[in-house]
Amino acid sequence: MDSRTVGAEMAIRRRRVCLACGQRFTTYERPEIAPRMVVKKNGSRECYSREKVLRGMMTACEKRQITLEQLNRVVDRIEVELFDGLEKEIHTSKIGERVSQALKELDQVAYVRFTSVYREFADIHEFVDALKPLLNKDAKEGRESRDCRDSRESRDGHDS
Repeated sequence: MDSRTVGAEMAIRRRRVCLACGQRFTTYERPEIAPRMVVKKNGSRECYSREKVLRGMMTACEKRQITLEQLNRVVDRIEVELFDGLEKEIHTSKIGERVSQALKELDQVAYVRFTSVYREFADIHEFVDALKPLLNKDAKEGRESRDCRDSRESRDGHDS
């Protein structure tokens, strides 16, 4: 039916139709590359799993208004960043930081959920430390928004 490249052209998305029943479905074709190894915190190694990264992000985004398509695009971008070079091994900390940063841009609640598990927060103080930059950013944006509104109102001759 339809084919197009997705995710920095690392995959081909195909819309297909079952010839037997007529049901439509989507397949994704990705090039098979040499396996990338992930070095875990304890020093053990395992094959990189896109599905594992996606599953962790889906858990963090549960009950949030984020589509699977958005998450797949984020994982595509992360994979391009991580595997752009010739490195065959990547540390889980590097993957976790990239996922954490991407979620911070996508959804702050998902970011805090993911980061609390990834960084293994031990107490509420670590949560607060992770929230401070987000709260400061929101407060600053709120002030800028109020300043712009106040400026417009005074220019238009309206007082609050």
